Amino acid sequence: MKRFPYVDRDISWLHFNYRVLQESKDKKNNPLLERLKFLAIYSNNLSEFFKVRVAHHKSLIGLRKKLKKQHHLESKKVLEHLLKMVNEQQLEFTDIFENQIVPELKQNGIDIKKRLELSPKQYVYIEDYFKNHLLPYVQPMLLVGKKIKPFLNNAALYLAVELEDKEDKVIRYALVQIPSDKIYRIVILPPSNPEMHDVIFLDDIIRHSIKDIFPGYNIIQSYSIKLTRDADLYIDDEFSGDLVEKLKKSLKKRKVGPPARLVYDRQMPKIFLKYLMNVFELGYLDIIPEGRYHNNFDLFQFPDFDKEYLKLSALVPLPIKELENTDLIFNKIKHRDYLLNVPYHSYESVIRFFEDAAEDDTVTHIKIVQYRVAGKSRIMNALKKAVSKGKHVSAFIELKARFDEEANLSWTKELKKVGVHVTTSFPGIKVHVKLALIIRQTDLGEEKYAYLSTGNFHEGTAKIYSDFGLFTYDTRLTEEAVKVFSFLENKVIPRDGFKHLLVGQFNMRQELVKMIEQEIQNANEGKDAYIILKMNSIQEPNMIKLLYKASRAGVKIDLIVRGICSLVSGVSGVSDNIAAISILDRYLEHARVFIFGNDGDEKMYLSSADFMGRNLYRRVETVFPIYDIKIKNTIRDIINIQLKDNIKARYLDFKLLNEYVCNDSFAIQSQNETYYYFKRIHKVDV
Repeated sequence: MKRFPYVDRDISWLHFNYRVLQESKDKKNNPLLERLKFLAIYSNNLSEFFKVRVAHHKSLIGLRKKLKKQHHLESKKVLEHLLKMVNEQQLEFTDIFENQIVPELKQNGIDIKKRLELSPKQYVYIEDYFKNHLLPYVQPMLLVGKKIKPFLNNAALYLAVELEDKEDKVIRYALVQIPSDKIYRIVILPPSNPEMHDVIFLDDIIRHSIKDIFPGYNIIQSYSIKLTRDADLYIDDEFSGDLVEKLKKSLKKRKVGPPARLVYDRQMPKIFLKYLMNVFELGYLDIIPEGRYHNNFDLFQFPDFDKEYLKLSALVPLPIKELENTDLIFNKIKHRDYLLNVPYHSYESVIRFFEDAAEDDTVTHIKIVQYRVAGKSRIMNALKKAVSKGKHVSAFIELKARFDEEANLSWTKELKKVGVHVTTSFPGIKVHVKLALIIRQTDLGEEKYAYLSTGNFHEGTAKIYSDFGLFTYDTRLTEEAVKVFSFLENKVIPRDGFKHLLVGQFNMRQELVKMIEQEIQNANEGKDAYIILKMNSIQEPNMIKLLYKASRAGVKIDLIVRGICSLVSGVSGVSDNIAAISILDRYLEHARVFIFGNDGDEKMYLSSADFMGRNLYRRVETVFPIYDIKIKNTIRDIINIQLKDNIKARYLDFKLLNEYVCNDSFAIQSQNETYYYFKRIHKVDV
């Protein structure tokens, strides 16, 4: 049992997702369709949370129930608290959508219609739409108590229908699947008047046509439901047998996993809900009330009708001209390091890194680690082209990247087919490294070029995830990159370890601890001591205790944490010297930056790792130093901008209120300011 201030990781995560929900209410800074998008993001996040974290708690309850009653009660208490928070947030979600978003859409010429609000012309349209587009996919199922228990597909939408038999007047219940996985959820209707754009949810088109599916019944009422299943992968033993085959079998089981939650329309009568709970053998910890519509991540599909004023103005990615407009990118990297900060910068330079490597006759080897890959990837195409030109190409692909397992299996097969040397997952750990290495053989001998990053090699997420990347020819880093690949490809343990890179499973955690302890020593000796940490999440108890120790010693600590923050800042006598904020805005803050005062000789690192137990103990990660003074100053400027954010930053403190940072300083929205900072540096007019 922890004896220091600590917020449960899942409770903290729900506070993070509430910050996403807050963005849907920010009328001052977010145009209407952006606020709608944040509702979609919130819904998508919550769906994954139930598939993994809530399912995890339920499995613990089932296990601990057999082992020890006390542990069972503790797990149940945590789950009850999580569900209470979700219920409160869902009520607010419904209020925001129905009482803010929908009316404002109508004021702006977009009307979300319900089936009883349609014009005669629109009724004809949806009836034809149902017959021509939906009828082949609609699957009606009559329920007969526990005698027939139909299987509900994971995350699929259904209408639960109460029927009355026209002949014997007996009340029956049925389910009808809503095929939102095959047809766009939002359907554009013929306009009711020239000044309006009318749309309707697929759900309501089916509600209107239920009478055609059940001709022998009177339709009394219908309510939407959705079942989310446990989507975690359970592999009994990763250390023996064929891990790939075990992974494939586990993926098949994901679709039929035990229920994690049943969401239902909170207007559903209790007697109807109890009937469904009985049919599907669900308890009160398995059900979550929501509004009229579920799977609200489908709001990503919402049409904009070319109303650009309802969206944020685009920040066109800035080119790094020296890298993008050169004949050969390596000629530039050879002379100095280059920093990339997507999505403020264009991702084109990273793509050029691989495409030039594929074409350059002096390149002999291309090595890359892939965790998540875009569906259509120029980088992967460059790897295939390089093989066709006789180059040795190797890729380590992490097959256990959650929700990307099938895609990574597919890429593994495709790359192997064309001759790429593919290595895949280690048993027991994940490889989360973001690293690529190019080796050239020139007249001057062997040359090595590396790209180290805080984010994946993914052309899609590079447009919305904020990450740092470093192009370097510095042998201190490139030679150690070789060691990382030797370990990943051949399981060769580096004889003399790592002196510059911090690598998970080797020296990463120990070196991070050492640098924090050095700041504690500096503070105890009366020297200026400070730490700045920017990351996605901080949860690992030992690191949190160490930061509390540093705070008590007088080390000034600034944290920028997007997601989970189990550390509690601002607690008297424990964390007085720790200030923590979270920034949520148009881009997802994904970069990790670690800065240590080091008695005036500041150390700076970029990282693929958070302060989570999984990153520190169960993954191969890379933390890489920034040696170039100019780049170090640039990163410091970006961090300073974020620390001054008073538009999109929230306090992470003992109050757990997600209060926006508010002060009398000049208004700073860090993501916008970062963009214009780089625009000034590059003197780009876009």
